[in-house]
Amino acid sequence: MTGQVRTVDGRVAGRRGQETRQKLLDCLREMLSTSPYRDVKVIDVARMAGTSPATFYQYFPDVEGAVLEIAEEMAKDADTLKELVTGKSWAGKSGPTTSEELVDGFLAFWRKNDAILRVVTLGAAEGDKRFFKIRMTVLNAVAKPLADAVKELQAKGQADKTLDPNAVAGALVSLLASAAEHQKAFTSWGVKVKDLKPNLAPLVYLGVTGKKAPK
Repeated sequence: MTGQVRTVDGRVAGRRGQETRQKLLDCLREMLSTSPYRDVKVIDVARMAGTSPATFYQYFPDVEGAVLEIAEEMAKDADTLKELVTGKSWAGKSGPTTSEELVDGFLAFWRKNDAILRVVTLGAAEGDKRFFKIRMTVLNAVAKPLADAVKELQAKGQADKTLDPNAVAGALVSLLASAAEHQKAFTSWGVKVKDLKPNLAPLVYLGVTGKKAPK
């Protein structure tokens, strides 16, 4: 943990205070993975952490405030998604590989952060600008380098110049996010999660390059 951690009233938390604060966040993160966000109460988080509601309120104004802390931390980790696209080649046989790695990495990131992303998506859909900003931070980690990739291909004459790179990137990221959010639902359509990547990757490749993936 880097930097100073402060309590709600502005005091700098000591080592034990920082540990307690982190334990509360860890317990909240675990509860979000098993309970609906609206059902999570301060008293339940505090009890799970082995402390009191009063201690919780020393570090967070409410459950939502603590959730935002977790969400902002997750958004920082989204920087790793940029590496799936930035500097990658879409030419020749490298293109399908880049597409597969992007899909695989994006779905894995969503599975890892599924609980907090569900809350972020809910908050964004309800118009909360804080959650909307965090959601866009995650999506832009892929959208911006994808748009750059389309622009680069257009400059080389390898992609349709009439297409809007930002629109293409936004559409593809929306596709990936929707698929990621519905990974569990795919089973009701008779689709195994492991089959998502080989079926999504050609769509992403087609969107970026305008061509079918070479076999």
